[in-house]
This record gives sequence, C-alpha cells and structure tokens, in this order.
Amino acid sequence: MTLRTRLLITAACAVLLAVAATGYTLHAAGRAGRSAQGTALTLGTPGRIVFRDMRMGPGKDHLASVAAAAPDGPRSDSGLVCARFHYAAGTGLCLRNKTALNPSYEAVVVDAGLHRRRAYSDVGIPSRTRVSPSGHLAAWTVFVSGDSYGGTNFSTRTSVVDVRTGALVPSLETFTIVKDGRPYRAADVNFWGVTFRDDTRFYATLATGGRTYLVAGDLAARRVTTLHANVECPSLSPDGTAVVYKKRVRPASSGAPWRLYRLDLRTMAETPLAETRNVDDQALWLGGNEVAYSLPGDFGSDMWKVPADGTGTPVRFLTAALNPVP
Repeated sequence: MTLRTRLLITAACAVLLAVAATGYTLHAAGRAGRSAQGTALTLGTPGRIVFRDMRMGPGKDHLASVAAAAPDGPRSDSGLVCARFHYAAGTGLCLRNKTALNPSYEAVVVDAGLHRRRAYSDVGIPSRTRVSPSGHLAAWTVFVSGDSYGGTNFSTRTSVVDVRTGALVPSLETFTIVKDGRPYRAADVNFWGVTFRDDTRFYATLATGGRTYLVAGDLAARRVTTLHANVECPSLSPDGTAVVYKKRVRPASSGAPWRLYRLDLRTMAETPLAETRNVDDQALWLGGNEVAYSLPGDFGSDMWKVPADGTGTPVRFLTAALNPVP
C-alpha cells in the first residue's frame, strides 16, 4: 500500500468519525427536546417546571421550562444564565458568573418575570440557593476556598438577605452557636445548605471539629442550635415535620460518601431513602411525598426523584437538567 493510499484512508476514517460524533450529539440533544430561544418565561406558571438546562449548545446553563406532564418535550429557554437557582412565591435567586475581566460571581434576586431586583457582587463559587416559602428571604452558600464537600479542605460562606428591604446577613458565622446545650465557638466553623421554615426560622448544616450537624436557626435572635449529627444539605418538607438530607455513610476516600436519608423532626428517627447511589445535592421536595435530586448524566446532570419515606424506586424525570422548581 502506498503512502498516498494510507493517507487517504486515514483522512476518510477521520471524516467518518467526526460525522458519527456529530450525529450522536445531535441525537442526544434531540431526545431532550429543542429549546425555543428567548421565550418569555414566568416563574410559578401552573403545569411548568423551571430548571437549569445542562445540554451543550447556545442554551447551556440558561433557565428553561418544560411541561410537567411531558418533561421530555420541547423546552422554552429564558436567556437567563445561572449556576445555581431557586424560586418561591414571586422571588427567584440566581447565582451566576459576573461578566468582567477577572472571573467573579454574583447573587441576583429576580421577580417572577426574571427582572433583576437586587444584586450582590463577589459572592464566591456558587454552591446552594434557597428562597423562603413567602418569597421574602433568600439564602445562598458559596465556596470561598476549595470547591467540594467531599473532603475537608474547603471553606464556605452562607448569606441571607431580606429581598424587601435589602437587609443582608453576610455570614451565618456571626451567629451565636449553641452546641449540645452549651455556647460554642471555634475557628473552623462552616455553614451551608439553608432551608427555610418561615421568615424567622430555618435549618442548615454546621460543620466543626470534623463533624457535621443539623442546626435550627433563628434570624431574629441571631442564634443556631444543634439538633442532630451527620446531616448535610437539609431540605425541609412542606409540612415542616421532616428533612431529607445527605448522610455520610462511607469515607470521603471512597469517592461516594453520601446517601439520602429522612429525619423526622419530632422523633429524630432516621430513614434511608430507596436511592442507594451517592447524591451530592440539596434535595428538593416536589410536593406530596417525593423529593428530587441530581445525579451525573451525559450532559453533566440528570434529575431523579424518589419517595421520601424509604419506599419505591428512583426514577429519572428530567434529562440534562439541574435545580428544578416545580
């Protein structure tokens, strides 16, 4: 075989591989439904789910919506780019990259029509977001060093803002800590994963001394109190009686340390959920007895759901998506 023939064969193979890869990408994107670019999107629209679109292409990381009854159907793209997002009662919270010469992030409060209301610059690397049920308060957690909860070499900052007045609590680390019934102070304190009960009370994760705790917080008293050990990223049920959270059941070196659990706040009884895979997410209650959470997928993240009482089987309900808000 001559050199010219070998070169022709090599070039032909490269073209075939490129065509096949392009075809697969388009096919995979098509399975999730095409986006209508720039479509007006209103948060809280009945029958729609809003989420961060994870598919590759011009709409990646944009907030999008899809019919709840047909989650594999066509998506409407809002044009708003977020790294983390949450919404409740007319208020949305978007953590996003701030366009500038030097990389930085900002927290942007938006209304139901995604119009900017308030913004806070240089907040750190986005991690968690939550809005209170009334829409009056918003909380965000960012990494200020490190970028993973898997190990111990990270530091977080959790802030809470009253979106009506702009009054800001820059860091929960300024709050009084009551641990095991006694006042507690330590240099290694970290907070993350706020979930609101109302406009005064909340739950969150406290980390100190190599352990994590569920804490009950009081914004008016500027105090948190430990309730239960080995709790991360709690999510409060709509009726306020339980939280679903990440429990560390394996060492960090395993690469899969967490499993989802439910904690009854009245009895402190724990129940493992039917999802046995490693979940590094703050679960979201979908209403009724189901919670949603993210797992790795072809486009970075897919959304799954499972009953919150330990029964049932996990079901994938959104492909290439993150931070859903029903």
